[in-house]
Amino acid sequence: MDDLDSRIVDLLQNEFPVTINPYVTLGRKLNISSGEFWDRVKKMIDAGVIRRIGVSLDSRKFGYSSTLAAISIEEERVDAAAEITGRFVEVTHSYTRKDKFNIWFTLIAEDKERVESILEEIREALSLDRWQVLNLPMKRMFKLNARFSIQA
Repeated sequence: MDDLDSRIVDLLQNEFPVTINPYVTLGRKLNISSGEFWDRVKKMIDAGVIRRIGVSLDSRKFGYSSTLAAISIEEERVDAAAEITGRFVEVTHSYTRKDKFNIWFTLIAEDKERVESILEEIREALSLDRWQVLNLPMKRMFKLNARFSIQA
């Protein structure tokens, strides 16, 4: 990575324009073509420097409910449980942990009732007891402004 790549990462995080051709706009800021801008972004994606480019909305401002959920399931059933939780479009992401509660995921739905309904569907599909699926809604918001600075 060089200084131009660092500047690209900075622009992507802090100045991404809402336009029809954002890479043209960003390329102009750096005096490069949109093609060169995107080629460099693609290389950083391929190298794992950039993992995701996308919008992040505050679902609460749209009236949605969200929760962090956790499942405690036998290790040999983790893949099946992950497949079942992944069926729900309301599940935004999930990961495994080496712990009693070994599958964790976030869930965003239109209301608290739908959140609980999805968790109940997961419980039933996996034949789990109530204690094995935790619903951990946010009590207080702590928002980290995670911006990454890459030094060439």
